[in-house]
Amino acid sequence: MAKIDTSVFELGRGNLVKVPEVFKSVFPGCRALIVADANTWKAAGEEVSMHMHDSGIDTDVFLIPDKEFHAEWKYIEMMDAELDKRPGAILVSAGSGTINDICKLCSHHHSQSYLTVPTAASVDGYTSFGASITKDNSKQTFDCPAPVAVVADVDVIAAAPKEMTAAGYADLAAKIPAGGEWMISDLFGTEPIVQDAWHILQDDLEKFLSRPEAVAAGDPDAIGDLFKGLVLSGFAMQLAQSSRPASCCDHLFSHLLDMTHHTFNGKSQSHGFQVAIGTLTMCAVFDEFLKYDLTKIDVDECVAAWPSLESEQQRALEIFEGFPAPKLGWENLTKKYEPAEKVRKELEDIKACWPVLKEKLRAQVWTFDRMQAMFKAAGAPYDPSMIGVTRQQIKDMFPRVQIMRWRINLLDLAKRARIYDSLVDSVFAPGGAWDLSTR
Repeated sequence: MAKIDTSVFELGRGNLVKVPEVFKSVFPGCRALIVADANTWKAAGEEVSMHMHDSGIDTDVFLIPDKEFHAEWKYIEMMDAELDKRPGAILVSAGSGTINDICKLCSHHHSQSYLTVPTAASVDGYTSFGASITKDNSKQTFDCPAPVAVVADVDVIAAAPKEMTAAGYADLAAKIPAGGEWMISDLFGTEPIVQDAWHILQDDLEKFLSRPEAVAAGDPDAIGDLFKGLVLSGFAMQLAQSSRPASCCDHLFSHLLDMTHHTFNGKSQSHGFQVAIGTLTMCAVFDEFLKYDLTKIDVDECVAAWPSLESEQQRALEIFEGFPAPKLGWENLTKKYEPAEKVRKELEDIKACWPVLKEKLRAQVWTFDRMQAMFKAAGAPYDPSMIGVTRQQIKDMFPRVQIMRWRINLLDLAKRARIYDSLVDSVFAPGGAWDLSTR
């Protein structure tokens, strides 16, 4: 197996007391800077600080002052400044995904690693390669190593608000349709499957998602398994040096909501809750996609209709007109645009292997009905209205989702095969998963 950045992973009950021992083992002789917010300080930071002082470790504390905050560039600048004041100090992240990503990128800026103490099973980013930060109105993934050590206390994680755990359940479940889209990009040769990364996550993914009722009930064993799955997702990203193992279109719906500052009942919705709706949407798209017989593609007709780069760039500018990052689609479409003869080869490959690929995708991707039932049981959103989004808004996001990232996705295949419009329309048609006539 390829090397990963995280050399220590401690998961168990009553684990906060182990933080000083682990810190000394990976950062001997160093001082620490614990980073938390008001809530995570009470959940874990205060006790970690006490244990660190009792162990003789020179320890400072920085509490992020804002009551509600997100992974935005201003917090990167804030934490960079704090580290500049304390040369050589090692960050100890006591919090969930946002604090972890801030500490991850800022540690990288200072050419060092850090230790993370997760406070909720809410995201898979604790051990991922890269940090997802909003900069210049655009949600971006910045390359940076994962933490060298993770010390997770199941008692702390199980005590987190239930909606955070449900968000983590949805974030882990997103790996199911994301895996299907990775199979497509693997066939196209744009992002080949990294076998170690695939197996470390996908082999036991269904097991980690198998107890949604217990997760919703706060069962420590079930939540411990959920957290283990989230950590393995991060390891998969480390092995691939990419977020490809963990996300594709499912996450892009969430990124669009973040970048347009979406709120519901006056509050921003969590990453996992938004991803839940993106995941259900892509499961519905796969349901409809697998009804097609792609052995009947007229490759010559598809290639003849394939648009030029210039026309696609113009389309991207029109789609993102008025968006906070108006050139986002243009930039990413330009990166992933392929000439007609490359598209011909991809369609010929799809046509030749469709019966086999279809069965592999059917085995990989859960049906919409199955995923929706699991989300209901876990306490995650199972209808767009539950995060303050209409079904029409979801449909309207598709053109941006298709081109907002350079990564090849299922919608790109649908564009090549000239089934995109009918495929998307079927999800929202009478009887479809997001039937517009019922809402």
